Amino acid sequence: MTIASSSPPSRLPAGGATETRSKPRTRRDDVSENRGDGRLAAVFIAPALLGFLVFLLWPTLRGIYLSFTRFNLLTPAEWVGLDNYVRMVNDPIFWDSLTVTVEYVVINIGVQTVAALAIAVLLQRLTQSAMLRGIVLTPYLMSNVVAGLVWLWILDTQLGIGNEIISALGADRIPFLADETWAIPTIALINVWRHVGYTALLLFAGLQAIPNDMYEAARVDGASEWRMFWRITMPLLRPVLAVVLIMTVIGSFQVFDTVAVTTAGGPANATNVLQYYIYGSAFGRFQFGYASAMSVALLVVLSAITILQYRLTRAGRTDLG
Repeated sequence: MTIASSSPPSRLPAGGATETRSKPRTRRDDVSENRGDGRLAAVFIAPALLGFLVFLLWPTLRGIYLSFTRFNLLTPAEWVGLDNYVRMVNDPIFWDSLTVTVEYVVINIGVQTVAALAIAVLLQRLTQSAMLRGIVLTPYLMSNVVAGLVWLWILDTQLGIGNEIISALGADRIPFLADETWAIPTIALINVWRHVGYTALLLFAGLQAIPNDMYEAARVDGASEWRMFWRITMPLLRPVLAVVLIMTVIGSFQVFDTVAVTTAGGPANATNVLQYYIYGSAFGRFQFGYASAMSVALLVVLSAITILQYRLTRAGRTDLG
């Protein structure tokens, strides 16, 4: 005699498949996934981080240390405390080099910013041709040394084609790179010619972010192009313009190669910019401690200027709602 089981027969889904339930995610799963993403990110960041540590952070820390020493590569560094900084404060050539550098920065930034802004606005308002943008960027693809040599030949007082044209027009030849008055403005304009296209494209990218609806509404209200430029373009372009100014000011204070291949600091130290004076002190007179002290001073000056620019221009805020 058999006894029937009291338990109901199991029901299988059609096709004999077994029904499974998804396991709910736990906090441990999220942590494990984030850890895996972090490791992958570390792999991609590692080359850039290594380059930053080896070529930027370590030389900076080493330079700060050497600024408190007397070091000439031939003997071990000798700790001298603040002697290099005291010497720097009392060095008339240092202050003259700083003055020359500031003169160069003012001319370079002033002319380059106005010219780049005009080119960027014309590119946006008149044409957006990729070919034209490529032509504008062409001088930037040339190295500073090559650009300096080309203009050195063009502006040579006796044989340069620039002075040949001036002479053919009946005017006196101009010693662009051989006269104390002309030398720094000439070097500044050479670097303006090389960098203005790149700066213009940065500003052009900022102009692309401004909605066209604002210009159309202004035209409906009868606003002129000049009024739209000052009331719409400049306020909305301010954050991008501020960042561009910070970048160009930092780059301008570090001018070296154009001076090195054109005037070598002359005539009569008229183009002896601070970077060239630092280079001469280190590799010409082997005063690495003193050169490091001037480099640290330049770092402090640039940091202060950058912070001041960032705050005054409100680079971190935009008027776009």
